[in-house]
Amino acid sequence: MKQTETTSQVAILGVGLIGAAWAALFQHHGANVRVWDPAPEARAGVKARMATPLAQLDDVAPDAGPRGTLSVCDTLAEAVTGADLVQENAPETIAVKHALFAEVEPLMGAGAVLASSTSALTWSDLGPGLRDPSRLITAHPFNPPHLVPLVEIYGTDPARIERAEAIYRAAGRVPVRLNKDVTGHIANRLASALWREAVFMVQDGIADVEAIDAALVNGPGLRWSVLGAHMAYHLGGGAGGMAGYLSHLGPSQARRWAALGTPSLTQDVQQALVAGVEREAAGRGIAELESTRDKALIAVLRARKEAPHV
Repeated sequence: MKQTETTSQVAILGVGLIGAAWAALFQHHGANVRVWDPAPEARAGVKARMATPLAQLDDVAPDAGPRGTLSVCDTLAEAVTGADLVQENAPETIAVKHALFAEVEPLMGAGAVLASSTSALTWSDLGPGLRDPSRLITAHPFNPPHLVPLVEIYGTDPARIERAEAIYRAAGRVPVRLNKDVTGHIANRLASALWREAVFMVQDGIADVEAIDAALVNGPGLRWSVLGAHMAYHLGGGAGGMAGYLSHLGPSQARRWAALGTPSLTQDVQQALVAGVEREAAGRGIAELESTRDKALIAVLRARKEAPHV
């Protein structure tokens, strides 16, 4: 996003983990960013929280052009007025978000988009908080949002969705649209389905936590970084593609589906999961693990720039 007279004006409401990463992302890609948080200490510390994401973005996207401006706002009105996109990152509580929307909506321009970063709530949960719900889209990022390109979008106004998608694409994101308003969006539903079976395998004694994680990272996870689930099976069908796979191996797939389990998060299962990840972490704390994850993500993103698109 090159800084021009049409540079996007982005308001970030709530500058915790996700909000600070959004702010760094948009500023890095040339948008003029105004941030606000109801907590004075959060506003005071936002530049420090943005420092690491900005440095990582300099590493992974050095050709983004000049940075945009950053303004830390003392009032909600200062942040929202004139913004093209208002990225909301309030706590995942319907009442809290509705109260914030009631303050935000009168401040928004006619064509502005209110985008909620919600992961647990749906558009149908949040829309009643506005007089004109068509102003709202859900725009769910995958953590950390400045590194993982995905943004999952649902809304009812196609023109607003298109404007939001253009802003996200200019910031190096990959927006995908949902056709239905659904809990968990797309990616979290897929992730939940996979983890459900991973937990069942621990519960059923099929494998330990470390073995399951190693199998995923060194097998399908590697393939999924360049291929979607459907495309992977299309290639699994050989010359016949998906039709060939379904004809030849569809019944075996159905048998695997039938064998999948339904875990129960009993105390014993929870203890096994905690013990397993503690062994896998091998004494490393959350901050060290996050740093290692981010370095690996940056390396993958660099490699994907050189990789052909399937």
